[in-house]
Amino acid sequence: MSSVKDAARAIVDKLPEQATWDDLMYELYVKQKIEAGLKAVDEGRTVPHEDIKDRLLARKTQ
Repeated sequence: MSSVKDAARAIVDKLPEQATWDDLMYELYVKQKIEAGLKAVDEGRTVPHEDIKDRLLARKTQ
């Protein structure tokens, strides 16, 4: 697993030369959210699609 600094460097290197600070911050934000989601999956902290669908449909009929 690469370090945070290595991951940040890779993101910076992939940005176009005209990228703004907002572009960089967005890319870092997206990377962090994806990693958090993958960690949640690994830890079993997710809800299956069918369960959510059932919950939403049950709420709709109330």
